[in-house]
Parts: sequence; structure tokens; C-alpha cells
Amino acid sequence: MRLLIIGAPGAGKGTQAALIKEYFAIPHISTGEMFREAISQQTEIGLEAKKYIDKGDLVPDSVTIELMRERLLKDDCKKGFLLDGFPRTIAQAQALDEMLEKLEIKLDAVLNVDIDDKILIDRIVGRRTCSVCKENYHITNKKPKVEGICDVCGGKLIQRADDTEETIKNRLRVYHQLTKPVLDYYAKQGLIKTISGRENIEEIFMKVKHLLGGNE
Repeated sequence: MRLLIIGAPGAGKGTQAALIKEYFAIPHISTGEMFREAISQQTEIGLEAKKYIDKGDLVPDSVTIELMRERLLKDDCKKGFLLDGFPRTIAQAQALDEMLEKLEIKLDAVLNVDIDDKILIDRIVGRRTCSVCKENYHITNKKPKVEGICDVCGGKLIQRADDTEETIKNRLRVYHQLTKPVLDYYAKQGLIKTISGRENIEEIFMKVKHLLGGNE
């Protein structure tokens, strides 16, 4: 199974991606996580990416495409993959098509997680992450047992630098301007499968499995 999952920041892509990864036994490739790791390690690509991510802007295509090219060549992608956060522009989508053509493989589907901007802003601004184990929480939807403390490891909960209201509004503006046209690009190829991001996690995943032909 070779898939893309597309949706605005906070639409629930990461949560569904984790479920898809386990169900279909394929690697979940998140450019966001790849960049955050590069930033934490202070690699050349990480430091360059940080300049853009901190402002809520997209990392330049040339950097993102090269990162993805290297990732798709790894052995764990031979039986399939789930791309999360890539492609985000038409140029990236075209570059991905070229990569896949060289590998003599094709995409099976593009999942579009659709949700209103206002709901997304509330979701993201309220997100908190454990500084140690990276477990995710929310100030209203998934509160820890002790405020500010991770239930799993006792680490301190923090708000990511790019989860402020000002930054997320800019990220949404960038998304609508540059990423939504990617949906039209894949719609012309007949690959788009749209699901609502407003329902609970289990209901959304049931629909995902149905759309992808998985067993109930």
C-alpha cells in the first residue's frame, strides 16, 4: 500500500497515519518529524529548515525533495509507505511522480482529511507535548492527570514553538495558497479519497479502512 495523507495542520493526519502504519504494516514517513529530528541534531538541513518552520512557512522545495528522495530509497519502503506532509506543493508532487516513476511504482490513493480552519486553530493552540517522551496532550481534549506533567514518564509538557495562534494562522494561509492545489493535481489522476476530520479518531479510521479496502 503506497499512500499520501493530506490535510491542514492539526487536521488529525498524524493520528490517522499512526493507525494506518500499524494496520497496513508500512512505514509512516513524516517530513515534519524528519525536519524536527534534523533540527534537534543541528544538521545543515535542520538549521536551514528551522528558519522557515519557526515562521510557519514551508521549507524550500529543493531541501524537502532531496530529504524525501533519500528516504524512499531505504529498504523499509519496498513494500509500501505512507507519506505525511509531502508533497505540499505542485512542484513537490511533480518531483514525487518522477521519483516513483524511476522506482517503477505508483500511488494507490491520496487521503484528504477535511476540516474547518476555526476548529484547527483551537486544536493546535491547545496542543502540548512531553519534552521527554513526546507523548501528545491537549489543554481541553486530552488533559494530563497532573497539569503540565506527562502521564507516561513524568516529563514537562511544552507548547511547540510553531503552535501559537499567530503561527498557525500563517501556516493555514500558506496551506490554502500552496497545498490545496495539490488536491486538484491528484484529483485529475483519480486518486483522492476525502474523509471528514471532525469525527472521533475511531470513526475516522473505520472510514479510512473502508476507503482503502481493508477488512473490518
